[in-house]
Amino acid sequence: MKLSVLLFATLKDAAGQRKFALEVAEESTVADARREIAARFPALQAHLETAIIAVNREFASPEDLLHADDELALFPPVSGGAPYAEIVWLPDAPFSTDDLIRQITTPDTGAVCVFSGMVRGETSAKDGGVLRTAALNYEAYEMMALEKMRQVIAEIRSQWPLVQGVAVVQRVGHLQVGENTIVIACASGHRDQGCFEAARYGIDRLKQIVPVWKQEVGTDGNTWVEGHYQPTEQDRRS
Repeated sequence: MKLSVLLFATLKDAAGQRKFALEVAEESTVADARREIAARFPALQAHLETAIIAVNREFASPEDLLHADDELALFPPVSGGAPYAEIVWLPDAPFSTDDLIRQITTPDTGAVCVFSGMVRGETSAKDGGVLRTAALNYEAYEMMALEKMRQVIAEIRSQWPLVQGVAVVQRVGHLQVGENTIVIACASGHRDQGCFEAARYGIDRLKQIVPVWKQEVGTDGNTWVEGHYQPTEQDRRS
């Protein structure tokens, strides 16, 4: 079956082209396609060891099955110039935390701390009762949100320079109870090199400066949840 392959950044330069068609056997996986690409472009061998692969504009795992006419995109970890992966992402569908961990870790990683938020179905009310939530709607000012997520990573690196890969992921759209809403993942060589503190800082800072809003969908109607934090001069990215 035929696939369409897109290469970006260093992979594009190493291969000498950005787009090509790739023939693979039926029931091939992402890992199979990667091996075919490596055989076709030997200069990509080193790059493919750390390359991120997306299928039809969604992060893919090596074991994912491919289908005819799928579009594969291969690119280096999204980074602001750091030697370790930096992922900022606003997905509108469920995602795999395991995939994110794999993308931010390297052979010298010994610890990963992950904060994962999820949609809560019940909340204790001030009067002692229970407020029930059926779903959440998340809305983002996407371009600014991505920039501020990068700022959060930059601040993490400034305070905990031994932290390695970092992922800051915020779901948008309609989410059901139990679905992941946010993931902050920080890797380090050892557990005492800041990954715990960085993950906690990351979620707290995201709640302050990343323009994302939550609407609770309940039995009594829909309610937008607003915070109280007002940006300061220090929140402006220099």
